[in-house]
Amino acid sequence: MEAPQAPAVVAIVRDLIFSSRITATAKAVGASVRVVRDPAQLGDGPAKLLLIDLSLPGVIESAAAWREEHCVPTVGFVSHVDSATIAAARQAGITVLARSGFVEALPKLLEEANR
Repeated sequence: MEAPQAPAVVAIVRDLIFSSRITATAKAVGASVRVVRDPAQLGDGPAKLLLIDLSLPGVIESAAAWREEHCVPTVGFVSHVDSATIAAARQAGITVLARSGFVEALPKLLEEANR
């Protein structure tokens, strides 16, 4: 029996609208994605891209540590007016997009991760 293939993308998202949007877009572009609702659920599995909702408590620290350990590009999304979170995420090495920019960039991000 073959082991299941690791997803190309892992997303930490609690918002049902955004998690649905991510999974629907992934399906449309043929990318595999695993959505977790809590940073503690990241686990050890490899991925090519980590997507995170920066508004979740503790997510920046967890995502930055996971990114460092697994050498995975990380893209976070947050309200464009949340300047403190944006600064903290950028300092942690996370690429930050406003929610609207994230939605626009999502298909391309997923396609690139699926290659």
